[in-house]
Amino acid sequence: MKIVIAILLSIFLFMSCASEPQLESGLDVSGFDKSIRPQDDLYRYVNGKWLGETEIPEDKSNYGSFTVLQDLSEKRLREIIEASAAADHPKGSAAQKVGDFFASYMDSVAAEKLGIKPIEYELAVIEGLQSRSDLAKYFAHARKVGVSAPFGFYINLDSKNTDEYITWLTQSGLSMPDRSYYLEDTDRFKEIREKYIACIEKLFTLAGSEDAVAKAARVLEIETSIAEKHWTRVENRNRNKTYNKYEIAKLDELVPGFDWNMFLTESGIENEKETIIRQPSYFEGFSQVFKQYTIEDWKIYFAWKLISGSAPLLSQDFVDARFDFFGQTIQGIEKNRPRWKRAVSAVDGSLGEVVGKIYVEKYFKPEAKARMEELVDNLKLAFKEGIQGLEWMGEDTKKEALNKLANFTAKIGYPEKWRDYSDLMVKKDDLVGNFKRSNEFEYQRNLNKLGKPIDRTEWFMNPQRVNAYYNPSMNEIVFPAAILQPPFFNMAADDAVNYGGIGAVIGHEISHGFDDQGRKSDGNGVLRDWWTEADAEEFNKRAQLMVEQYDQFNPIDTLRVNGKFTLGENIGDLGGLTIAFKAYQLSLEGKEAPVIDGLTGNERFFMGWAQVWARKYRDSELRRRLVVDSHSPSEYRANGIVANMPEFYETFGVKEGDKLYRPADIRVKIW
Repeated sequence: MKIVIAILLSIFLFMSCASEPQLESGLDVSGFDKSIRPQDDLYRYVNGKWLGETEIPEDKSNYGSFTVLQDLSEKRLREIIEASAAADHPKGSAAQKVGDFFASYMDSVAAEKLGIKPIEYELAVIEGLQSRSDLAKYFAHARKVGVSAPFGFYINLDSKNTDEYITWLTQSGLSMPDRSYYLEDTDRFKEIREKYIACIEKLFTLAGSEDAVAKAARVLEIETSIAEKHWTRVENRNRNKTYNKYEIAKLDELVPGFDWNMFLTESGIENEKETIIRQPSYFEGFSQVFKQYTIEDWKIYFAWKLISGSAPLLSQDFVDARFDFFGQTIQGIEKNRPRWKRAVSAVDGSLGEVVGKIYVEKYFKPEAKARMEELVDNLKLAFKEGIQGLEWMGEDTKKEALNKLANFTAKIGYPEKWRDYSDLMVKKDDLVGNFKRSNEFEYQRNLNKLGKPIDRTEWFMNPQRVNAYYNPSMNEIVFPAAILQPPFFNMAADDAVNYGGIGAVIGHEISHGFDDQGRKSDGNGVLRDWWTEADAEEFNKRAQLMVEQYDQFNPIDTLRVNGKFTLGENIGDLGGLTIAFKAYQLSLEGKEAPVIDGLTGNERFFMGWAQVWARKYRDSELRRRLVVDSHSPSEYRANGIVANMPEFYETFGVKEGDKLYRPADIRVKIW
């Protein structure tokens, strides 16, 4: 529903005011492996013992410091939600909706009794499709009720006119994580496709469908045809290539044979004059795919999408069949999450700002917000000085960059204006219906934006999310409350680790405004080229060096990190840590940092950075992330960045022959 450049944060750090007389290092030294030299592997020096002793919980695909904090947030949400479920509340109240949504998910007895019945009506709607126009109408209907289709649309700011909302049409329609799962001819992907076929057959059989084997083969065939037309993830990162404004009246020319009038009318956007199409060639290709398959074929496809999407909400046989493939095969998870965790996630996803408001009242302290505002200001000051001191950038480009930095908006903790869920109806005995109505509510909420002033108070993450993001069209950095609480903020911890951890996170988000894609918009969020040709060429040269560095990293098997795909996040990491180090030095005001636990301030800074990224992955999950995740695996986020920083070399005396040493001429310096 939005375009944001987001960062998944895996953090365990301790934060403080430097004014306390007795300061702790803020480092968890119990996880250190001192048999490893930091000059060779900072990541394992700081996390090696933890990595060796920690087991990934059976219901998780990966585990790290971040996960510990997310688990804490989840437990707190459970307390909030169960309190609502345990009491009677006025019908239509926020508390009633929270409690009844949770209760509907937790009622496993009802789920077993109902079996396939909760989706029989929607299956009948699909079965009743008779014409190509009916199909176009269902494409629109599917978007409303949460059923995946080969393409969809969302409402967002117009990147070249950020004072207006506009519809964006985008490719969709695959069940597996990426086009490569359908198209790659390796033994691994072939095995996954065989298991996917078995999953489809199983779920169709459970749904009482005849010819499940034939239907499974047809689903894979249709999705493979769609995958062949899909843009790659690297292509989809390019903000220039994915901005293509079309007159809606001319969509028939791009996708002939599709009843756009029916689709637009059913979608409620028939009066819009223009739209932005992210992948024009995909839509041209989709026109061929749409004609290639019969109405009966498309009915099979949509029936699968409905059954698969609804399976986690049905009886246990459906839940297990879907988890066996999407949980175990794709991510390597050994056991499905307990029902209460899935129920909490459901409420969080559908009524996130209702429970978020209570969460903030209980767990987010005003002093945490005040401290965060101070840190953001410090990082912005350091970034400003960094821009002014760049030797490779000309004055004209610097002027634009400084204007953009000055126009950054920081949102901290929680929204100024909470979302109104009055129009969402929740029933205690209708789990599938609750999800359907929630999707329809969210659809209409976004549709209502068209033609209205931009709501710059809107958040795209809930306050209870342990995460952060940069939104280029609004030129804003956003830090939800859950990342700004103990053990994130520990007033007894030293500022060196503060800046190496949360300081680098803040710097990362600021740096996203100046990464290879974020740099394409100005201080008002407008997508335009404000760079001189010479400066853009120099930026791209430095960015390409970073691409080449990360292309060399080999996390598992023969798979390597995709340097182009992860470039924005890697630039964010490098810029973030560089500016955080500068901000830390400024915070010392020329004084010598104290030595704590035998470590200098600079040593603690870099160790705090490495501690942030402690994480273990299951093999299947690591392989999946190398395909779908724009973030590099945690080890390379830690080591890959410091190997470029002269400050790291000076702090630890890194020299030629050390494993993290890079010759000066291939170290990357951008911001």
